[in-house]
Amino acid sequence: MKRIKTLITRQGSGSREDRSPTEETATTPESMKSIEHTLKEEREFPNDPMKDAEVLESIEKVYFGDETFDSNLHELNKLPELDQLDLNKVGQDRDLLRRQLNSVSKKVSDLVLENHSAYSKELHRVTNLQASLQTANIICSNGRRQLEMAKQGFTVASLSILANHKKRLQLLSLLKSLHTIKTLQRTDIRLREMMEEENYPEAIQLCLECQKAASTFRHYRCISELSSKLQDTMEMIEEQLDQALAKTCSNFDIEHYEKVQTAYQLLGKTQTAMDQLHMHYTSAIHNTAFTIVVGYVELVSGSQDTNFQKMHYRDLCTHITTDTYIPCLVDLCKALWEVMKSYHKIIEWHETNDEPISPTLQESDVASDLGNVEAQLNKKYIKQKLTHGLTRIWQDVQQKVKLYLLGTDLSSFKYDDFIYVLDLVNRLITVGEEFCGSKSEGLHDSIRQQSLNYFKNYHRARIEELQMFLENEGWELCPVRANFTALNLHEFRYLRQAGISQPGKGAPASPSPKRDHCTRSGYFTKYGAQGSPFDREMDDEEGEDVIATNGYEDEERDSQGNESDDSDVPDELKQEYIDEHTEDQQHARSSLKRRKSDRTHFRGPVAILSNTTLNILRLFGKYMQMVAVLKPIAFDVVICMSQLFDYYLYAVYTFFSTDLSDALGLSLSNKIRTTLQRINDNLINNEPPAGMMPNPMENKEKVGFPHISPMVNLTGMDKLHGLAERVVGTESLVFLAEQFQSLQSHLEGVIPASKKPFLQQFYSQTVSVASELRRPVYRGVASRCIDFEKILQLMFTVKWDIKDIMSQHSAYVDVLLQEFQIFSNRLTDVNRRVPVPTEVYTILWEHIIRLANRTFVEGYASARKCSNEGRALMQLDFQQFLLKLETLTEIRPIPDKEYVETYVKAYYLSEADMESWIKEHREYSSKQLTSLINCAINNKKARQRLLASVEDMERARVR
Repeated sequence: MKRIKTLITRQGSGSREDRSPTEETATTPESMKSIEHTLKEEREFPNDPMKDAEVLESIEKVYFGDETFDSNLHELNKLPELDQLDLNKVGQDRDLLRRQLNSVSKKVSDLVLENHSAYSKELHRVTNLQASLQTANIICSNGRRQLEMAKQGFTVASLSILANHKKRLQLLSLLKSLHTIKTLQRTDIRLREMMEEENYPEAIQLCLECQKAASTFRHYRCISELSSKLQDTMEMIEEQLDQALAKTCSNFDIEHYEKVQTAYQLLGKTQTAMDQLHMHYTSAIHNTAFTIVVGYVELVSGSQDTNFQKMHYRDLCTHITTDTYIPCLVDLCKALWEVMKSYHKIIEWHETNDEPISPTLQESDVASDLGNVEAQLNKKYIKQKLTHGLTRIWQDVQQKVKLYLLGTDLSSFKYDDFIYVLDLVNRLITVGEEFCGSKSEGLHDSIRQQSLNYFKNYHRARIEELQMFLENEGWELCPVRANFTALNLHEFRYLRQAGISQPGKGAPASPSPKRDHCTRSGYFTKYGAQGSPFDREMDDEEGEDVIATNGYEDEERDSQGNESDDSDVPDELKQEYIDEHTEDQQHARSSLKRRKSDRTHFRGPVAILSNTTLNILRLFGKYMQMVAVLKPIAFDVVICMSQLFDYYLYAVYTFFSTDLSDALGLSLSNKIRTTLQRINDNLINNEPPAGMMPNPMENKEKVGFPHISPMVNLTGMDKLHGLAERVVGTESLVFLAEQFQSLQSHLEGVIPASKKPFLQQFYSQTVSVASELRRPVYRGVASRCIDFEKILQLMFTVKWDIKDIMSQHSAYVDVLLQEFQIFSNRLTDVNRRVPVPTEVYTILWEHIIRLANRTFVEGYASARKCSNEGRALMQLDFQQFLLKLETLTEIRPIPDKEYVETYVKAYYLSEADMESWIKEHREYSSKQLTSLINCAINNKKARQRLLASVEDMERARVR
């Protein structure tokens, strides 16, 4: 390296051309030695560029490291130990190093020679720069000398005046700044007063102005502390503003909310405020629900040491007792309602105070008014956030109530309590649907199965209770008003409020204006100012006013008004003089009075029902309440209602029809028989055959066979075989069917459309059967009230082959009329005990008259011989019967009168007419036709031909 530096120095001393001859010849001994050494190396290492390049490549890289590298030490470290030292090897390494040093020296020398011209030029520039600096130094010295002369030329006094004036201006500015700083120092007190007054907008405005002023005077040291203090105050204001925003979640105040929103607008954090608001609502829902539930849990826990505050809400709900379940649910719903109402009012506030967002903005407007664009974007963000928040808040509310509902088993609740719980949940679902349009699947799912299980158990207990009531029912008349309907019962009060019409009153009435207004406006309008949908509404209606005497309280008044009303009495009975001066005149007058009395007693529709019927109607009302509050199980409830009706119908038939129809062989219509068979197969748990074990799973949904109470006496001619009890039982069934029919439109409105055919089929095939059941019941009574067999025996003793025309009717007619009179008197006695409806009166009289007419025909058919005089006696007997019968009953026309008259007139037919008459009148039996032919046809061949025709007809009828 020393050689390289020496070479550079030698080359830098100037070129050969620049040196003087004296300098070229002046050489030192050291330079001579160096030249000799260089020449020696050149001789020892000839100049070979290729070989020099290879030597340079062979140099170790460590030689090119930093300047602190010690090459001598490096080479010494490479030497082996003394005992292993090889001089030849050392000599070879020394030669290699020398050659490498020589190659490096050559390379450096070449590079120096190549850059020598550039070095000379730069050295010349440096020399010029040194001369320029010397010139500048002279100029600066001259300037200082001249400035000193200028200083001496001005007076010190003049400059002092200027300095003092400037100082005065500075002091005035300082005084103004100090006043401002003093005001800023006192601002903190005013800000705290504003925060206590909840005047957030002015507090923020003042704080922002102070911060702006503090920024202006930030060069003062005291202002730095004030700026920090103002920043802390601003943070405190934002914290209190956040707390004020949280208060709106449970109690919305429009003035308070306007201040909060204005404050956030001043801060430029409207979007942040909306995000915080939704976070507060989430916390408010959780804290509200938790606080209410934990309050009730701690109330009933007593002195237990359990720390309920640390429990999860789900676990906390399981500690609610049955006694506190409903009050806690009511308070929970009310509190959550307040939260949702506050959110709803916030949305209304923004809809009222925010201008509508324009769908598009012109490019020029965007370019010219960026502030308006930002405001529009903020409004759009707030609107979207509030809209999305509806569903989120409702989901939180729904989840809290769902967990509460699932935390307690409702199976042990009383029916009214359970209905009230469902009503609360149903109101909450309605609130949710109005709040955000949600179908509330969570609430529906949480209550559906639990309600279905509860209702099935409840219905099972009620239908077993119904069996007990029926088997202990005395079938006495339950005293209710004549115009009583199911809507008069307390259980149907909600239908009265809904405007459901009474049976027979035409189309349903429209809802009341008050209720219709509530339906249109919704809960948030109705309870926007105060109250909540979960307040227990006081029933301002009167209690049940259904007790009366079934219309008898009006009988005397009606009879007084109608005492002189005899417009429907035949004219011959109103004449002062009647041709027959016999006892018939007095009999006609007494019959007139009796018929007036009959019109009084056997009057229009009267509510006839038993205690069991009233209980079933109450059950219908309760079941329909269940339908109203829990529509998902509406169809299951309707099926249970149909089972109640089915069982009552089956019991009435079993109690009051089977004993007569089986004994008398009365047939039922196909419709009645099919309905009873269906009820028996699906609902009645019949005793299994002997030797077979009952299947408990099969009979789980069935109820036992009904048995009439042994205290009910359905025998005895004097009471018409328990007609009063049969009237109460059968007419109560008809009344129940009418009430059930009036509910059809309401039931169809609450069940799914796919289930409506079932309901329509039930009404057409089962409910309509109730009125048809009158005939088998009352016909059986009518069949036993008169001993027609005795009348028939008396007719057998009459001789119809007499030769003289009789003027006096036969004795059996008087006996039959006497039986009819006894029946009429007994029927009147029954009517005094139980009002017999006109339909029952008509069925009884029609059937008993039909039986009498058939007895006439059967008695006439028993005659083996009959003369023309005998036929005249037949007509006389029947006409006497009809004449007296008209005084006993109001039935017009007389049923089956033509049945007897046609048969008697057939005695006068010729042989040719007789054959066609027989074919046309198939209503007569073969015995009756045979007797007619034997008495009326004298020609033996014709008689045999006609008898053969009758036999053919009988065989065809049997087939």
